[in-house]
Amino acid sequence: MGIQLTTGQRFSLKKQAPGLNVLLCGLGWELMPQKGWKKLFKSDFDLDISAFCLNEEGKLQKGNDVVYYGNLTHPSGAISHLGDNLTGEQTTLNATEKHEEEEESNDKEQILVTLSQVPQRIQKLLIVANIYESGPRRQNLGQVENAYVRLVDLEHEEEIARYDLSHDDFKDETGLILAEIYRQQDNSQWQVEILGKGVRVGSLQEIAEQYS
Repeated sequence: MGIQLTTGQRFSLKKQAPGLNVLLCGLGWELMPQKGWKKLFKSDFDLDISAFCLNEEGKLQKGNDVVYYGNLTHPSGAISHLGDNLTGEQTTLNATEKHEEEEESNDKEQILVTLSQVPQRIQKLLIVANIYESGPRRQNLGQVENAYVRLVDLEHEEEIARYDLSHDDFKDETGLILAEIYRQQDNSQWQVEILGKGVRVGSLQEIAEQYS
């Protein structure tokens, strides 16, 4: 069983998961039941997970350093998006078929990182999420519950850590800055910091512009 994380918490991947190389980052949530007239205007709910590959200054260097539903694999091959869930319904992606967890998992979207293959120029991986077309669909994070992000050692079939998102903290937001996975100064190991910051954005591009 992995550790339960809180906003602002940091930990060493090497210490928590010795021998870790292939890291899976899963995002899960459940749609809240709609009541009354809202049932008549139900739309698909598309909450997308993405990874920003940042340099030491925390900036994106190239357009393809954003790994998301429109750019599923980084040119290095080290970071991959395992598929876009367009509706918010439960899905089973390829990576989840390779392991069984003690914790119940309801991952909707997943990012896969092979740490040993991440180019040296990439010092940080920022994990973010946003609602696709939140404006036209009039959607926000107040329409989901039981949301979480979790980290899994895929090769050893173990959940390393999990961060549960409070519904009340993000109910008016349309995006999330979830976590940063970053190299230590001597590049000997990777650390994780849980950021847990909600943002109001209309698109993933609006988040990316903050790191350009």
